[in-house]
Amino acid sequence: MNLTIGKLAKSCNINVETIRYYQRIGLMRIPESTQSYRYYHQQDLETLSFIQKAKDAGLQLNEIKELLTLNLEDRVEVRHVIEQRLNKIDERIQELQGLKLRLSTWLDECKTTENECCPILMELKQQATTST
Repeated sequence: MNLTIGKLAKSCNINVETIRYYQRIGLMRIPESTQSYRYYHQQDLETLSFIQKAKDAGLQLNEIKELLTLNLEDRVEVRHVIEQRLNKIDERIQELQGLKLRLSTWLDECKTTENECCPILMELKQQATTST
């Protein structure tokens, strides 16, 4: 199977520029030119599918690049990459829970405060003046 970059992009529902970006950062190979065209093969289609599935699973491009270098037998290395991603996700969840608590507190204060001034805006303006 020989596909041009346009047909490869269309078959995977992505933009041609996305493929070129993946090539620039080393996620995909750059095929040699043949009669001023670069032809892609089944392996390129599989690589692109791998990248898309890994992105859908929440992996970052640098992690996907690392996984692409591993063999099916490299279970320890694969687990290491996934464990690191899970740790980062847990950290992000904690950050988001903290933000949720802050915003919920502000909302509760805004609903219950008898003051004419908005306590949310007062808090934000106070933070801006104390941090400068």
